[in-house]
Amino acid sequence: MSDTKNPGDKTLHVAPKTLSLKRPVEQGTVRQSFSHGRSKSVVVETVKRRPVAPGTAPAEKPAAPQPAPVAAKPAAPPRPAAPSQGGRPRPGQSNAPRSGVVLRTLSDQERDARANALADARRREEEDRQSQAEEAKRRAEREATEARDREAAEARKHEEEERRRVEDERKRRSEEEARRRLGEEARSSAPAGASASRPAQDRAPAAARIPGGAPRPAGAARPAGSPRPGFAGTDSRRPPSLNHMARPAPAAPEPEAAKPVARPAAGVTPRPARTDDEEAARPTIRRPGIAAKPVAVPKTPKVAPGEEKRRGRLTLSNALDDERTRSVASFRRRNQRLLGKGQVEQKEKIAREVVIPETITIQELANRMSERGVDVIKMLMKQGQMHKITDVIDADSAQLIAEELGHTVKRVAESDVEEGLFDTPDVDDHLVSRPPVVTIMGHVDHGKTSLLDAIRKTNVVSGEAGGITQHIGAYQVTSPLGGKITFIDTPGHAAFTAMRARGAKVTDIVVLVVAADDGVMPQTVEAITHAQAAGVPLIVAINKVDKPDANPQRVRTELLQHSIVVESMGGETLEFEVSAKTGQGLDSLLEGLQLQSEILDLKANPDRSAEGTVIEAKLDRGRGPVATVLVQRGTLHTGDIVVAGAEWGRVRALINDLSANVKEAGPSVPVEILGFNGTPEAGDRVAVVESEARAREVTEYRTRQKRENQAARTGAAGRTLVDMMRDLKSGAGRKEFPLVIRADVQGSAEAIAGALEKVGNDEVSARILQAGVGGISESDITLAEASGAIVLGFNVRAHKEAREAAARAGVEIRYYNIIYDLVDDVKKAMSGLLAPTLREERLGEAQILEVFNVSKVGKIAGCRVLDGVVQRGAHVRLIRDNVVIHEGRLSQLKRFKDDAREVTAGQECGMSFENYQDMRVGDLIECYRVEEVKRTL
Repeated sequence: MSDTKNPGDKTLHVAPKTLSLKRPVEQGTVRQSFSHGRSKSVVVETVKRRPVAPGTAPAEKPAAPQPAPVAAKPAAPPRPAAPSQGGRPRPGQSNAPRSGVVLRTLSDQERDARANALADARRREEEDRQSQAEEAKRRAEREATEARDREAAEARKHEEEERRRVEDERKRRSEEEARRRLGEEARSSAPAGASASRPAQDRAPAAARIPGGAPRPAGAARPAGSPRPGFAGTDSRRPPSLNHMARPAPAAPEPEAAKPVARPAAGVTPRPARTDDEEAARPTIRRPGIAAKPVAVPKTPKVAPGEEKRRGRLTLSNALDDERTRSVASFRRRNQRLLGKGQVEQKEKIAREVVIPETITIQELANRMSERGVDVIKMLMKQGQMHKITDVIDADSAQLIAEELGHTVKRVAESDVEEGLFDTPDVDDHLVSRPPVVTIMGHVDHGKTSLLDAIRKTNVVSGEAGGITQHIGAYQVTSPLGGKITFIDTPGHAAFTAMRARGAKVTDIVVLVVAADDGVMPQTVEAITHAQAAGVPLIVAINKVDKPDANPQRVRTELLQHSIVVESMGGETLEFEVSAKTGQGLDSLLEGLQLQSEILDLKANPDRSAEGTVIEAKLDRGRGPVATVLVQRGTLHTGDIVVAGAEWGRVRALINDLSANVKEAGPSVPVEILGFNGTPEAGDRVAVVESEARAREVTEYRTRQKRENQAARTGAAGRTLVDMMRDLKSGAGRKEFPLVIRADVQGSAEAIAGALEKVGNDEVSARILQAGVGGISESDITLAEASGAIVLGFNVRAHKEAREAAARAGVEIRYYNIIYDLVDDVKKAMSGLLAPTLREERLGEAQILEVFNVSKVGKIAGCRVLDGVVQRGAHVRLIRDNVVIHEGRLSQLKRFKDDAREVTAGQECGMSFENYQDMRVGDLIECYRVEEVKRTL
């Protein structure tokens, strides 16, 4: 068969595998025999040995298998010397290399790389030696400390042992003295003939008997002064001596005078001496009047050496046939039996300081006390409380248990995590002057933002939707006197009450802007109330004095009704007539603000951790959560870890009111912070913490508190079935208008939610499912679809995915940029849920003259119309004796034999009612029409 597919190809080809020589292998069969006559054939392989060359003597087979000597390797040929750098061979050296490989000369880069690698290796070795030396030094210090501790512990142990030994010696001496006195009294009081009647075994002295009951031989007498074996006065910490358990030596014959006169009773044999073997039988208990039975020791049959059959596993001791001796474990077991296993040395009780929160599980309490959970449960059971180890107990019960177990208690609360975040007092030496924070407040469309634009030389009003301010802003300007002033602009709409209150809370001075042509309005009064509640000074700015119908005196007079007396009328409140359009009186206003701040003497410590308040917060799709913060104390730096409400983050960037990045922000400086992990709530206090762990701990506690407050506000917790049934009964006819609100900033969402909650009555109300910041997402559409709600977007738009999801689910999305339009549309939509008002319009009255019974038709009433008109299909009432007995519709109306649409007064007609036949002569029929009147909120 050819190696190639082409039979005509004569080219030789080499197989891809490497050619090698293998030893010839032969196979054979070996039969193995087992016990019980079983056998098995096994196939084995036999390797042929290499034949011996002729003329070589074969190696002698050793008598015992010895390890084969390692063959000496042939000496390696000398390595050729490397050529010189010049590349010229040395004298006497051939140019042709011995092998087929030409060695390459190292380049300069390779030599430098090798030198750098060697330097790095030496540096690493030096660093390793230094680290090992430092580790050895620390280890030596640690070992020295441990050695000192061990020496102190040994010293305390030796002192305790010496004290116990002295106590035991004193106790032993007192017992010996008492025993000696008791023996002397017994010998003196005993009768003379009593000793003759005792058996010889009972008259034997106590010192000559062993605990087993057999007489002690004379040769094994106990030395004088030594304690009796097994006596209670011996040291309980070490096992008693076992010399009395040894086999007694043959006793010497006593003299005749020492022999007792009476012989022992028949049938009583002496107890055999107890051997030292661990498995020997224990002594029997003798009872009075009953003879002790001897214990028969089983005899082991002797087997001739070499004839014994080995049983069990073959161990080293069995193989060596050494004499079996007692093991260490055997001695340990013997000592435990003699000392008693239950006598365990009691460990010293360690009292710990246990930190107990408001609630704690039994397992955690036991772990903090280093006690067993079973002991804690036992103590609770003693108090009449049945608990499991996973149950939660209050702090009072935990404190009682810990104090009863000998521990000290430190009570902590969950709110302790916020300690030290705010209101840390400053030293007066570190305080420096800071710019004042001025809040501009007033009624809508009185020129607050225009006045601020005139001061800042900007045009913010042009970018506002509807010409009204709907966001809160913070700016910083320079006064004519050279100082800085921070302004906070608040909306004037009635829905933004929370924004105005927030601005008055963080401010130092409130500027009340009142239009000279409009006077004091409701939001002006509200701003005055907020300023008085915050306890800050008030400055009145009478705006729009350039208008022809301006009347500043009217404003001063109307302010008197709210306890504000301006300076021109003999009061203390500063007033300035300004015009945002012409710039009149702006410099005077700024100078007055600067003088007022100097009177207040505003100071802060810039060299401390920053604290502030969130003025506004929003979610920017490109930058993430952005919070406008007014720094009140300290200095905020880039990279600080800040906490605001239930959110935290690391400051990635600080942007001032001019949209410029800054590295730090001091007191009274408004900045935008980027880096929060979520959008904080407007009005939350901001604080800088030292670590991320502290920030997580604080935010987790605040999130838990927020969730619990929300559950309590919705009534999910602590409500019974009776409460739920009562609420369902009271609000059975009430309709809800579900809404999902998305706004651009947190303050706007808060204002919209507050305004919509006020819209409604007892029959219909707005139910806000969610109010947040940022664009409308797909999750908002899912929520609206599940609850049948409408999605409202205020200055935001829906994402592409959200629009597609809304189109599929049929969810309506409405966009607004003016809060007036949003509130009005929601009012109209909620008005559609109101039941219309029914109003009756009287048409006429008729009297029944005769009742006709027509077959297949029923009863027909022949009537005469008394007044008004009677129409077919109108509502009718049947009145009998001034009592309404039926209300329904007029099904048929006939004039003679023809159907009539209506019959006027003075004419006769025939009438029939729907589903009613009980008509009598003389009844009155009142005809009327019902109109539905649409209701509005």
